[in-house]
Amino acid sequence: MSAATVEPAAQEPFNRRTLFWGIFASLLAAAGFFLLSIYAPDFRQPGNGGATPLSKSGVGYAGLAEWMRLTGEAPLMARTEDDLAKDILLIVTISPESDPEALDRILELRDDRETLFVLPKWQTLPLQQHEGWKMKIERLPDTIVNDWLGRVAKAKLGVGKSTVEQLDIRGHLVAAPQDMQWVADDHPIIAAGNGKAVLVEFQDKPFFILTDPDLINNSALGDADKAAAARDLIQWLRPGKGLVMFDLTLHGAGRKYDLAKLLVEPPFLALTLTILAAAALAFLHGLGRFGPPRAELRAIAFGKRALVDTTAMLLRRAGRLEELGGRYAALARVRAGALLGAPQGLQGEALDHWLDSRDKDETRGFTTRAQAVGEAKNLTQMHVAAKRLHDWTARRLGERR
Repeated sequence: MSAATVEPAAQEPFNRRTLFWGIFASLLAAAGFFLLSIYAPDFRQPGNGGATPLSKSGVGYAGLAEWMRLTGEAPLMARTEDDLAKDILLIVTISPESDPEALDRILELRDDRETLFVLPKWQTLPLQQHEGWKMKIERLPDTIVNDWLGRVAKAKLGVGKSTVEQLDIRGHLVAAPQDMQWVADDHPIIAAGNGKAVLVEFQDKPFFILTDPDLINNSALGDADKAAAARDLIQWLRPGKGLVMFDLTLHGAGRKYDLAKLLVEPPFLALTLTILAAAALAFLHGLGRFGPPRAELRAIAFGKRALVDTTAMLLRRAGRLEELGGRYAALARVRAGALLGAPQGLQGEALDHWLDSRDKDETRGFTTRAQAVGEAKNLTQMHVAAKRLHDWTARRLGERR
């Protein structure tokens, strides 16, 4: 009596379900990292300590945005060109590092909408002790400020210092900023003396230019009178007591495009989703086996076919295949003569004539095919000619039997 032996089932090193969820979690994490890497610069560029609405340095305007939020409605932040098209007051704070092309685009989009442009004033350096803070060096050269001013209006900064010690801002008397920037204008909104203006309005467009940022930036809001004056000024400029919006596109937000961002935004988002769906289907298809597993082949095969394949590979690597046509024709002649019973001693052309005489349907049938094999110029021609020569011999042999 023999007991049946049962082989233990092969133990899988990992559970399939655990492996699947591990792969899924890895792909999800990779996709999240990819998306965050693409869009992270859009949210951290404007807050670099410069003259931006998110900067908390002395030349920034985060204090004005927070002051407006505490005393009324929180201002909006324009990150895209669609935001710039809204019919509300837009405050454009210009810094020396701003993008000139972005300013030209703002002027085009805001042609008939209320917009306040604030010119730059100070050269600054990062303060090492406090991240995001700036250290004031000196005033910017007038040529740099005039370049920005010339893009907005046909005007230049006035030459010389203003002797005015106080400015009247909507009924608030505030101390004049240090080294005040001004332009010549006969009808100023904020005057800095006779024929001198700090805030001017265009005659043909609803544009305003504030030449000295020290009236509304973070440094100015340290003075309670200037803070109240800045709030009332913004309230007066906004149309219909509506919302106020700060521009971030001038400082890089929403304007840096790369190939990765194009892949995840319309119109190329559809193509990306299609490729991901095709990859998922291919992955699911590969989870299941179709057909028996392929047996592992020997490194060196046995049999005549392996010998022929190895010989052909060696001849191909040696570059001698093109020279085998004539030799194959000679072997085929001898083989055909032996199979068809040619007289002893016949060789060369005499044997060709005898073989041709065995073919009643075609004149010089064997000779023509043998010459074609010898004259073949490439492997394809040689293969076709050799097959026709072999078929001729097989047909004659069949007729004889």
